[in-house]
Amino acid sequence: MALSTLMFDEISGHPESVGNAAGESVVREGLVPNPKARLKEQFHEVCRFKHVSLRTEEAYWGWVVRLVRFFNAKIHPRDLSGGQLGEFLSHLASVGKVAASTQNQALNALMFLYREVLHMERKVADFERVRRPARLPSVLSQAEMRRLLAAVVAEYQLPVQLLYGTGMRLMELLRLRVKDVDVERGQIVVHGGKGDKDRVTTLPDVLGPVLAKHLEGVKLWHEDDLKQGLGAVWLPEGLARKYPRAAREWAWQWVFPARGITVDPADGVRRRHHLKEDTLQRAVKAAARRAGLVKLITPHTLRHSFATHLLENGYDIRTVQELLGHKSVITTQIYTHVMQKPGIGVKSPLDNL
Repeated sequence: MALSTLMFDEISGHPESVGNAAGESVVREGLVPNPKARLKEQFHEVCRFKHVSLRTEEAYWGWVVRLVRFFNAKIHPRDLSGGQLGEFLSHLASVGKVAASTQNQALNALMFLYREVLHMERKVADFERVRRPARLPSVLSQAEMRRLLAAVVAEYQLPVQLLYGTGMRLMELLRLRVKDVDVERGQIVVHGGKGDKDRVTTLPDVLGPVLAKHLEGVKLWHEDDLKQGLGAVWLPEGLARKYPRAAREWAWQWVFPARGITVDPADGVRRRHHLKEDTLQRAVKAAARRAGLVKLITPHTLRHSFATHLLENGYDIRTVQELLGHKSVITTQIYTHVMQKPGIGVKSPLDNL
């Protein structure tokens, strides 16, 4: 751990600035939420305007709540100083013993709150930074992967095979729409991946016919839902307003829909959502247990294995970077450290004895 000084009041452009009661600069840029609304409502309004995912919004708001409770349940974040923000972040590291990624998420939440919602400048005082030790990802050998896939129950064979065969993240797979799958060209378009980026990944040839047959069954579900006056899938607010009929169109349906109809807590509408992430997490964990694998295996392990096996098979690291959607090739390079044959093809001298 180390001390770090961070500023998150750097705002581009030439916003209008006015003074608040404390004499600090208040920045007016972008959407200014309803000043008469409660902070949570303002936070939600800005998140919808900036197309922040519901998962991210929930996580960020959770940090705002923890920040306020850390000092005083009645205090407003606008009344907190940069020193107090630094104190909160240091507490997470020294007392909370959080991971580096957790502390970073908390910092990002504070950045979003002050910059986008409150439109206030803040300097975060020195705080204790969590140093994340270098960790190699857990990767299965190709033989272990065959054992794992063979042990997955039939109901979840296809989605688990796609996780390994495409290198998609779990939520990227679950959020696939019918229009994103091109069986004939053997590719899948991943929309709104990490960093809200789009990319194209490969669809394994062996899974093309299986996926096409699966979609035939999904279409029957959808047609039955339409007959019952349902069949409208969730769409982002802007898209739903622009294309009000799109929610019922076949192209926008989930590739892996849930079995039941549920009430969406966001708007109270009854609809069929996609599979829940913990459903596949449990399926993978159970398959690993049945296969007798002792490694810690999650759906993300399949993504790690996808990348490693491509490199072992001689594919260019830049190609793997594009398939995974990594911003930097440095992130992809970690897989060269877990290949069965290191990236430079070194053979141990013991093998020559």
